[in-house]
Amino acid sequence: MSRFALTLAACLWSSTALAENAALLIENAAPSVLDRIRGADGVAGAVEPLREAGVDVLALRGAGGAELREGLGRFLGTLDAETEGVAVVLSGRFVSTTRETYLLPPDVEAETAAEVFAEGLPLSPLLAVLADFPGRAVLMLAEGGPETLEARFLDDGAGAIDLPQGVTLIRGAPDVIAALARRDLPRPGRALVARAREESLAVEGYAPRGFSFLTEVTVPAPNPEPEPESAPEPERETDAEAEARLWADARRRDTRDAYALYLAAFPEGPNAARAEARIEEIDGEPLREARLTEEALELNRDERAEIQRNLALLDYDTRGIDGIFGPGTRGAIEAWQEREGYEVTSYLTARQVARLDTQAEARAEELEREAAAREEERAREDRAYWRETGASGAEADLRAYLDRYPDGDYADVAEEELSRIEEAARADAAREDRAAWDRARQVGTAQAYREYLLEFPDGAFAGEAQRRLVEDDRDAGERAAEAQAQAQEAALNLSPMARRLAEAKLGSLDLGPGRVDGNFDADTRRAIRRYQNARGLQVTGYLDQPTVVRLLADSILPR
Repeated sequence: MSRFALTLAACLWSSTALAENAALLIENAAPSVLDRIRGADGVAGAVEPLREAGVDVLALRGAGGAELREGLGRFLGTLDAETEGVAVVLSGRFVSTTRETYLLPPDVEAETAAEVFAEGLPLSPLLAVLADFPGRAVLMLAEGGPETLEARFLDDGAGAIDLPQGVTLIRGAPDVIAALARRDLPRPGRALVARAREESLAVEGYAPRGFSFLTEVTVPAPNPEPEPESAPEPERETDAEAEARLWADARRRDTRDAYALYLAAFPEGPNAARAEARIEEIDGEPLREARLTEEALELNRDERAEIQRNLALLDYDTRGIDGIFGPGTRGAIEAWQEREGYEVTSYLTARQVARLDTQAEARAEELEREAAAREEERAREDRAYWRETGASGAEADLRAYLDRYPDGDYADVAEEELSRIEEAARADAAREDRAAWDRARQVGTAQAYREYLLEFPDGAFAGEAQRRLVEDDRDAGERAAEAQAQAQEAALNLSPMARRLAEAKLGSLDLGPGRVDGNFDADTRRAIRRYQNARGLQVTGYLDQPTVVRLLADSILPR
């Protein structure tokens, strides 16, 4: 026999006659409770008292996912224009998300969210039904104790429930809820809310102290006076209206459960084909729930760029920091999720975004500590070499210092001193020597400097000519690297504001970038080289993605 049952036996648990009040009872509690189902324990004990009170009862016990949906469809079929009040009593294990609560079948362990979404009964369709009976609708939840739950996206228990107006919610321990359902729910005029509070049960929503599910029936005394005409009964919705409402709710929720519920209630409905097609689409996207979870975060472009920057700081290549999550960013997210032990989906949750931010901030601080240590060591070596060479003021020593530390702390001093030496040399040089050197400098080619040396091998400017020849030989490969660095910086497509921001950050680090005007001059290039060198980046004097990422990282650190 299937676990789906309509009472202790199928023929006894349901009634085909329509009544003014209807109830749905689902007993999915643990086997130890089900073993006593024929006794006084469990919500099943309320079936016969409710039936005797004239309530149309549909009950299930130990129902699986398909049986829950089928039973819910049958329950909807018992409601008609004459139905005045509806009670729903659920007993078993509940789990919840931030938006939904699910009653689980007994054999579902809730190891994954996908299992819960596929097999669990969502409460929102039941709440939509109860909303149509304001002041005469009661939902009772018999919740067991907390259990270990490791499935992502889920919390143990029914969680917070957004009740429609006019719906009474009573929740608590299974034995107390079951007793309330057996003794008080079927009794006309019984103050259900008052009794629930006496039993220390939680009561939410519509909760006047004298609320009862069934109203007392009184026989009026004989009255010779003609009775005044009573107000007409409010019209109940037709089957077509019910179908339209359920379809609208399914479209609004846009979940597999919502469409399955619609099909259970209206398998031949006018929107059945569309519901089946939508279920097929949803089943065809395994990561749909993860995608919707990220979309619910409503990340703007700046926030996405911040996530890309965080990933880059953690050495994941997003192939750009543009605020657009393309294949590169999705691949970086997958690699990070795999390393962190998360389910690999390429989509982020709020908790993962927060963890990424924390990790990136910690990494930025670590990188800055490393940079500070390298800078301290470089400055020490710089000072020591300056004392050994440039401090003497001799031309050869000054040039030796600049060869090793072209962007060093004393580079400006060395260049100024060399300029003074050159000017002095010019003043002392013979007119022909000086004229030849001026011509060579004006042409500025290796051939021009060679010609000068041939003419004046011991000239006043021979040392400078030799140095420039060495630089020219070295620059052949460096010019190609510089062109590549220029192209990388141009590819960043930095706005004038971004260029000024970069200069301002370099200035805040005392690297001497010159004026903060967005124009990268020689001072700016030197500051960039100093920044790159101190942080172990490729030293080019041009901005690239790693340099920009680190500059932005500096901006979040306390100064």
